[in-house]
Amino acid sequence: MANQNEDRDWGLAFNRTIKEWQEAVHSNAIKHGWYETDRQVPELLCLIHSEVSEALEAYRHREDAGFREELADIAIRLLDACEYWQVDLEEEMRKKHDKNIKRSYRHGGKRC
Repeated sequence: MANQNEDRDWGLAFNRTIKEWQEAVHSNAIKHGWYETDRQVPELLCLIHSEVSEALEAYRHREDAGFREELADIAIRLLDACEYWQVDLEEEMRKKHDKNIKRSYRHGGKRC
């Protein structure tokens, strides 16, 4: 799934929409060779999971800067995957948040 914004100069502008972040992150991944072949859903989900595991390890070792960096890596992997899958993450977040607002207190009776 080629990105139509591959050649756009994304620079370091931080006042982007979530969709613009998706495009910027994915464009960077393409430019760095991460999409020379098709990437499957399980592979991209495992990469997100690996960043979550790295964040946990940084937390366990009290590496505050590393923990924050791994949280950013989680977001970057998610944004990249969503752009590749053509998922408008901002819209999906909006819909899910609206759904969560309507749920009862600690719905489901789960422990965590």
